[in-house]
Amino acid sequence: MPITEDFSHHIDAVIDIARSAGQLILDIYEKKEYQAFTKSDETPVTSADIAAHKFITEQLSELTPDIPVLSEEDADISLEKRSQWDRYWLVDPLDGTQEFIARSGDFATIIALVENNKPIMGVVYGPVSGVTYYAYQGKGAWKIPDMSERVAIHSHNHDGQSSPIAIAISRRQDINRITSRMSSAWNYDLVPLGSAALKACLVAEGAVDCYLRLGPTGEWDTAATQCIVEEAGGRILSTQLEPLSYNERDTLENPNFIVLGDEGLPWDEILKIKD
Repeated sequence: MPITEDFSHHIDAVIDIARSAGQLILDIYEKKEYQAFTKSDETPVTSADIAAHKFITEQLSELTPDIPVLSEEDADISLEKRSQWDRYWLVDPLDGTQEFIARSGDFATIIALVENNKPIMGVVYGPVSGVTYYAYQGKGAWKIPDMSERVAIHSHNHDGQSSPIAIAISRRQDINRITSRMSSAWNYDLVPLGSAALKACLVAEGAVDCYLRLGPTGEWDTAATQCIVEEAGGRILSTQLEPLSYNERDTLENPNFIVLGDEGLPWDEILKIKD
């Protein structure tokens, strides 16, 4: 089904919602006054996640009453019901909960608009840095560094084996899972960071060449950044080199994936991508 309505006029309002939610999280973070719990899937959640979830859900429902909201913190919605949605908001109120708890500062608020199983709008806000990344399908990708003027961002076209491949990696992931895939024919620089969304945005702005994610993530972790990365000239693909899809399966869990700045490089040689 083709896109039937341009929602790009909502982008400023969505940025404001993400920033306000981020400020709410930051206030809790700085006061160190929160509760932490373990969810049924053994992942952590805090009272900051819940507060941001409630705020974002309320604000988006007020902004667009006819568009449903799917949040990581309220994701128990059947495919039968979700499959009736032509478009919906997909939200991770606090991406990087472990980093929030560890006080690394590497966490973000993520909001995407998905239409016909593809993200068409994405906003990522880092409360500690104050940096906003956003994109709308067909209108480019942008960065607003700490409330200053927006700048267009573009992924990096790598010049081949003459310079290292810069790879964003998780602070919490076993580094051997990445290094075991490296080729002796290439040089590498590893850039550790917490939030999955912030790592993907590093690719979008050309600061690193790729981000390989091996391990569980949800569709809310990638939807906004997929829009941002693709509008910046990059790609997000599964490790089978297939595009990620949204709202098409019973599970909302992503496959292993890679975020690429320059799709033209021989990535399966560089990182032995395919599982």
